[in-house]
Amino acid sequence: MEKFDIIIIGGGPAGLNAAMRLSNMNYKTLVLEKEKVIGGKLNQWDKLFPDFTPAIDVLKYLTENIKQENTQISTSTSVTKIDKSDNLWKVTDSNNNEYLADAVLITTGFDVFDARRKEEYGYGIYPCVITSVDLEKMLETGTINFPIETSDRRRRIAFIQCVGSRDEKSGNHFCSRNCCICAVKQAIEVKEVVPDSDVYCFYMDLRMFGQHYEELYRRSQQEFNVNFVRGRVSEIAPTFDNRVVLKAEDTLLSRPVKMTFDLVVLMVGMNPSEGTKTLSSLLDINDEYGYVVSQDEHVADNLTNKAGVFVAGTCKRQLTVPETMKDADSAAIEIANFLNRR
Repeated sequence: MEKFDIIIIGGGPAGLNAAMRLSNMNYKTLVLEKEKVIGGKLNQWDKLFPDFTPAIDVLKYLTENIKQENTQISTSTSVTKIDKSDNLWKVTDSNNNEYLADAVLITTGFDVFDARRKEEYGYGIYPCVITSVDLEKMLETGTINFPIETSDRRRRIAFIQCVGSRDEKSGNHFCSRNCCICAVKQAIEVKEVVPDSDVYCFYMDLRMFGQHYEELYRRSQQEFNVNFVRGRVSEIAPTFDNRVVLKAEDTLLSRPVKMTFDLVVLMVGMNPSEGTKTLSSLLDINDEYGYVVSQDEHVADNLTNKAGVFVAGTCKRQLTVPETMKDADSAAIEIANFLNRR
């Protein structure tokens, strides 16, 4: 049974950044990633807000700076069991391999909300209803794939905020934090690809909390003429020509809205990944949604109530990529301090 200083469960930005820091401190590190490739959600995104940095650049930086001689990475490998073995942690993977480690770092990330659960929006039913993840794949190719080809009218695209977030019906009362600014970023990119289109963003309220977020929001209106409508969308229905009609209420003007669109983009929120739910439950460190609970959000946010088990990134709450990276830095420091005391 091979022994490591630290086992990192999850090979997304948090796990890779922590692995980079710890391997460069000469700690023997094992990264277990359930997908076929490392990188997590960086593989699903083309550019990152608010500065449109290519996601591949972030992934390239992480992989190129990991000290290879101190790091072992195993893909297509999930964790099925974690036990305390004397003063060490024993981790069993999906291939029935067992490893020992002084410390374990959980960085199992998030999954996007399954938009099919919001039946009133017709995702998976109407071809012109897609998610923000689907749109990001189109933007990577530089082409917007409209289900209906036409050249006799301006294209009309709608973005719908808070799909699966702040929603009692779906059981998620929290804000996903990333969707507002992501819609602004994607709306600008759509206008760059299809300049003569009309783009609308339907929102409950806009939470531009980050540096340069408000500026990007203003730019989307002033330079790209993106339209923002405050109102919750109630229904999406098909038209005779295979577009969709969107019904909502403009709560600023106190009047109903009924518009036809060529493409509707659902801004899906963040949910704990299945791996996060499984591990947090196994270790009894889960909250009501399945996220990992840290020891203290203010002063011990990378620690858990299990000595030697640490946490970083979006497996504990909704974070941006820069926040995730900084959180992984902090976790690496906490782990190094823990290992130095042993």
